[in-house]
Amino acid sequence: MVTLYHCPETRSMRSLWLLNELGIPFEIKEMPFDLKVLRSPEYLAIHPLGRIPALRDGDVTLFESGAIAQYLCEKYDTKGLDRPIGHPERPLWLQWIHFAETMIVHAASLVQQWVFISEAERSQAVITLESRRIGKCLDLLERELQTKDTLLPSGFSAADTNVGFSVYFVTAFVSLGAHPKVEAYRKRNMARPAFQKSIPEGQKEPLEWLTPRLGPVFKFAG
Repeated sequence: MVTLYHCPETRSMRSLWLLNELGIPFEIKEMPFDLKVLRSPEYLAIHPLGRIPALRDGDVTLFESGAIAQYLCEKYDTKGLDRPIGHPERPLWLQWIHFAETMIVHAASLVQQWVFISEAERSQAVITLESRRIGKCLDLLERELQTKDTLLPSGFSAADTNVGFSVYFVTAFVSLGAHPKVEAYRKRNMARPAFQKSIPEGQKEPLEWLTPRLGPVFKFAG
């Protein structure tokens, strides 16, 4: 049995969404976003940094969402979410799976600024810089999605679950008004049944539980 260690709306949602798309049996161990639990000896034995996600499958333990995506697709995919070695789209598939983290790391910095750093110590320069870095990632995606609905020409794949989560997450901090193709991509992803199974029940927008603590949404020039 595959076991996913998961906190709602963290990077582990990439893995949860992919598991739901694959349709394989798995168990979720939902973790509170609490350092007492995440840094407990029991969990540190699974993830040595006490972070999310972690995945166990028999004797295999993994704790990077890109690696988890590759592993799950290579072992369990029957839905066309993988692009195996030798497939002409394999290099792009790998690129986008790992680009997902390039994109979200800037949003993670914004979480630190708005949630974990006191107002007195908060840096508007960092907030602006990281928001603009997200914008550069969105510019890239906007160009990629001009002529297709998914990141790969052949259709939906694990590249979309990884990047699609990043797009979903960053909209808690930045507007997609200047990126209409990305916004349409976000809506298509959110309409997928497997995506809906991967977010807290009844939720409509990302990080609703944190919204009162977040600052104004950054808007890019059109």
